[in-house]
Amino acid sequence: MDIPIIDLGSDEHFMREALRQARKAAAQDEVPIGAVIVHEGRIIARAWNQVETLKDATAHAEMLALTQAESAMDDWRLNECDLYVTKEPCPMCAGAIVHCRVRRVIFGCEDVKGGAAGGFWNLLQAPNLNHRCEITSGVLAADSVGILKSFFAEARARRAAGETHVKGARGDGHEPSNEGLNA
Repeated sequence: MDIPIIDLGSDEHFMREALRQARKAAAQDEVPIGAVIVHEGRIIARAWNQVETLKDATAHAEMLALTQAESAMDDWRLNECDLYVTKEPCPMCAGAIVHCRVRRVIFGCEDVKGGAAGGFWNLLQAPNLNHRCEITSGVLAADSVGILKSFFAEARARRAAGETHVKGARGDGHEPSNEGLNA
């Protein structure tokens, strides 16, 4: 019997790591997007969305991972690094990715309404900017879409049940309640 070999350097392997980060975001009632940054086949940064937890509109998974990677590399230039993210980067993140000169961006699902890696715009390869990233899209896209759909379906169900949603407050595995709050 042949046992499949796991390619620890494949795009799918690193995207699975980004999906793990997305699940951490969901556990904290954050929009479930995760990111990892890889240098020479090794993960040097891991992050998930923490906008609500940190009360910071810029605390997207990509932004937090870029900061970690800059620290790990002791340089703001990440031109030998690849970023894996579960959803196509937004314009803010794409701008930071270009400024950091990330070599390659690999994402799961596209965002046709606001993605900035080809879904709506393509800031990562804009000819007037000083850097362009390679882009690989659709890696484990169904898994990325599944996490997002599940998260938003649960949020709609809680709202329909009249529960007050306290963003960024979960993390203990229990749903937030509206006890003691005026509805």
